[in-house]
Amino acid sequence: MKRMTRQRSAVLAEIARHDGFRSAQQVHEDLGAAGEKVGLATVYRNLNALAESGQLDTLRAPDGEVLYRSCTQDSHHHHLVCRSCGKVTEIEPLEVEAWVARVATEHHFADLQHSIEISGICAQCQE
Repeated sequence: MKRMTRQRSAVLAEIARHDGFRSAQQVHEDLGAAGEKVGLATVYRNLNALAESGQLDTLRAPDGEVLYRSCTQDSHHHHLVCRSCGKVTEIEPLEVEAWVARVATEHHFADLQHSIEISGICAQCQE
């Protein structure tokens, strides 16, 4: 990743202030409210760079918008996401990894990348 600029540090700090996933627009609005002068395009560029470096997790919302949050695990993992409250649980499903490897081998694919997001309703929201 490129160097940590003032804007990138501000974006990362703003994302870290929240537990859940945030849109670029939400991050931009919060930074503006805090007095940070960072353009929306700069927020998008920095969120993408931080996600590519593994510092942020991404999630595609039902409307197609990409959402971001601080990544709490260094290793490859997947997410369970509550459709009601937005709670996210990080999971490391070994069975899925084995399945991905088997399917790739069967179809002669290499240099794999994948992301799995499972959505449902968490126990707390079911009550």
